[in-house]
Order: sequence, then structure tokens, then C-alpha cells
Amino acid sequence: MAHIQYVDGLIREYILFRGFSNTLKVFDNELKSDKDKNFRVDKVIEQILLLIHNHDLGGLRELWAHLNNHLFRNLEHHFATAVNKLEQSVLKFYLIVAYTSSKTDKITEFFTKLSTELVSQSEWKEWFFFPFCKNPEEHAAFAVCFTKQWQDTLLISLHNFLSTIYQCMPQPIIAKAESEGCLIKKLQEENGLLRGKLASIQQQQQHLQQSAGSGSHHSRLSGALSSGGGGGGADQRLTADGRIKYSTRPSSSMLSLNDLQPFGIPPPTHIVDDFYIIAQESNSIGGAAENQARGLKSLIRNIGSGGSPVLGRRDAAHERNKKRSGSVGSRGNWIYS
Repeated sequence: MAHIQYVDGLIREYILFRGFSNTLKVFDNELKSDKDKNFRVDKVIEQILLLIHNHDLGGLRELWAHLNNHLFRNLEHHFATAVNKLEQSVLKFYLIVAYTSSKTDKITEFFTKLSTELVSQSEWKEWFFFPFCKNPEEHAAFAVCFTKQWQDTLLISLHNFLSTIYQCMPQPIIAKAESEGCLIKKLQEENGLLRGKLASIQQQQQHLQQSAGSGSHHSRLSGALSSGGGGGGADQRLTADGRIKYSTRPSSSMLSLNDLQPFGIPPPTHIVDDFYIIAQESNSIGGAAENQARGLKSLIRNIGSGGSPVLGRRDAAHERNKKRSGSVGSRGNWIYS
């Protein structure tokens, strides 16, 4: 939440603009004693360590009460255990630093002021023996708190816990001014890039359409020239700008159905004439059929009487051949006899 400093500057500038001199003095004094340190976690941890090493128990309790009232009390109920454990660990760390610094008076002061509060907590029962222990770093109940690993783990856990809270806590509208301004600026830059891409795509599409239109125009022009060179088509001539101007007479390839005219066939004089022609054709066909029927009847009659003209002709031819063979044979017999 580093933008809090920027918001503080805006508020200070507004107070100066309105001429609130007394308000400005109070505002500057409270900024100097700010316990949240502009919501910078590293500064808060640094302040806690400074109070511990300076053996300022009152300042440490005041700072933790401020964090508890402004931050921890707004958390959900299941975080209360974690908050309590961190607070007890910070107090134990205060005792460890006081012992390593040989500040026995600070240890006595600690139990004197907080005994009524800590006596009801089970985890502090063994710690009441801490002021009387000669070598607490070797005692099983205190030895773990003297290790560097435990101390570093405490500081890292506290740092992460405060960082999470500061990131998730609700912020006033004025605190979002810088972030929203940066977001708007970023969105404007992205919109500018997208508009540039869209303009380039539209230019490419227009270029492709123009090239496609010029290609189809050239193909139509070449087709028109080829049809005009073959002798058929419309009358063509060039205009002043080099384009081809067609006459009002359309070519045969460009005629539509509305331009087609029917053939010049004269209509019949009367519709009865068609039926007369059909009747005449049927009469002629009927006469030919009647002639064929008469021929068949005569053929059947001849077959029934036994005198078939075809068979009669064959018998007559056979008799003539027989006579000729008999004359030749008698003559031959006369010669050889």
C-alpha cells in the first residue's frame, strides 16, 4: 500500500488549498507518530523490533492494541487463535531479549504489570518461573525460544500475516484514486493498440477488395474487347478518361429475357382448320387400311378355293419344264438308239 503516501500528499495539498492551518499542524503531527507507518509491513515490523530491543513494554503494548483495534478485531472469528498466538509469542520474545540484555528489572516489570492478565492462560504457567531460572536457555520450556529459528519464524509469520491483512482490508475511495488512474491509463493504452490493429486490418481488407474489384474489372474489360473484336456485340468507343463507352444497343451476350421477342409465326385463321387437317389425315390412313384389308380377303379366298395364284404359277412352270425335258429325252434316245 505504498500509494498511501501519495494520498497523504493529496490531502495535505487540499488542506493547504482550503487554508486549514491548524488542521495541517495536527495532520503533520499525527503523520509523524503514525503507528501504521503508511501501512508498510516492513516499517511496522521494524517498529516492533525497535520497541522490543529498547525494552519499551508500554510502547509495545500500545502498538499491538492499535493493530488489534484497527485490524485484528475486524477479522473473522477463526483468526482469533492466530492473533492470540502471535501476541503471546511477541511477549515471550520481549522476555528473551530482556534476559539476553541482562535487564532483570524489565523482566520483573513485565510480570508485575501483566501477571493478572497472564495468570489465567495455561501456556504462561511455566513462564512465571522464568525470572527465577538461572539458565533458562537450557530449560525445556524456554530453550526453543532462544533459538534463531524460532525467532526468525516468528518475524516471518508476523510479516506475512500483516501483509495479508493490509492487502485484503477495505480501502477508502480516495485511496483508490492512484490505482484507478493507473488502470484507466493502462486501458487507454490497450485501446489505442487495439484501434491501431483494427485500422490496419480494415486497410488490408479495403486493399484486398480494391484489388479484387480491379481484377474483375480487367476480366470484364478483356471479355468485352474479345467479344467486340469478333465482330459481334455492341458498338464501343473510348471516352476522355480512357474508359470504354458502350452504345445503347446491347450485345447478344448481355440480353435478358425481357429483351427476347417471339418468332413471327402468323396465328391460324380459325382453330377448326387444325381439326380439319387431323380429320383429313385420319381419312387417308383409313383408306390405306381398307385397301390392305381387301387384299387380305382376296388372298384368304384364293386359299380357301384351292386356286392360289402363287401355287398356280409354280405348277405351270413345272409342266413347261417337264415337257421340255421329255422332248429332249426322246430325241436323245433316238440318237443313241
